[in-house]
Amino acid sequence: MRAVLRALIFLVLLSSCDAYFKKKEERAPLARVGEAYLFKEDIANLITSGMSKADSASFVSNYINSWASKQLLLTKSKINLSEQKLKEFDALVANYRADLYTRAYKEALVSQGADSVITDNQLQEFYNQENENFRLKERLVQIRFIELPKAFLNKEEVIKSLKNFEPKDIAYLDSIGVQFKKLHFNDSIWVTSSRVLEEITAITAANEDKYLKKSQFFELEDSIAVYLGKIEDVKQVNDIAPLSFISPTIKQVLLSRRKLDYLRKLETEIIDEAIRDKEFEIFSKNE
Repeated sequence: MRAVLRALIFLVLLSSCDAYFKKKEERAPLARVGEAYLFKEDIANLITSGMSKADSASFVSNYINSWASKQLLLTKSKINLSEQKLKEFDALVANYRADLYTRAYKEALVSQGADSVITDNQLQEFYNQENENFRLKERLVQIRFIELPKAFLNKEEVIKSLKNFEPKDIAYLDSIGVQFKKLHFNDSIWVTSSRVLEEITAITAANEDKYLKKSQFFELEDSIAVYLGKIEDVKQVNDIAPLSFISPTIKQVLLSRRKLDYLRKLETEIIDEAIRDKEFEIFSKNE
């Protein structure tokens, strides 16, 4: 941990030295309000290459006026607000600045030091322990389906191949896939019923119980297209979600926990080191 800290401090010092030895360039002011200056470099990154000269001039003029207005209001606020309010706002600004710096520093340490690899065994272990917390709030299905144009000629052959789905059937469907309006052949993936309803408009909330059943084959038609589908498996509301469906969520949970544990350890080590080096001490109230 101390090695990581030293490495980051070295990088900061190195960048500071580079900046120090660069030739100091003359800064060109665009505007001034009291002791505050607005420089060209302050707005250089805001002007895009796609702007015309007229657009750039208009943008700069508007920006200067907006900046001046803020500066003048800031000056007036410091004069007219009570001393107590100013102290409160200064404290908020100081806390916000400290939070920004420390958050960025912590993120840098975590990205360098915390392990971001979650193994299959870790996913499985967490799933086994916590699966009661992964009850489904929506039906899941494993489905393969095809959307055909209404005038499609070889529909019966497509239906036969979609039902059988042997290697020769898959090869046939792939060979004519460009004629389909939509297709989904990966029936090992769990899909939410709401997604199915989005893709197959002939299935609705009113009739999904009829068509989204295990081993169900359906042929539906509306004014737009013909829909062919085979349901391989179904998980109902309140069933435990399959690991393959919930694994991205589990991974994020495990990574968040690992990050928090790493930060707690980091904060403890920083305090312990500061106490050892006599950089931090707590004074007794009785002293």
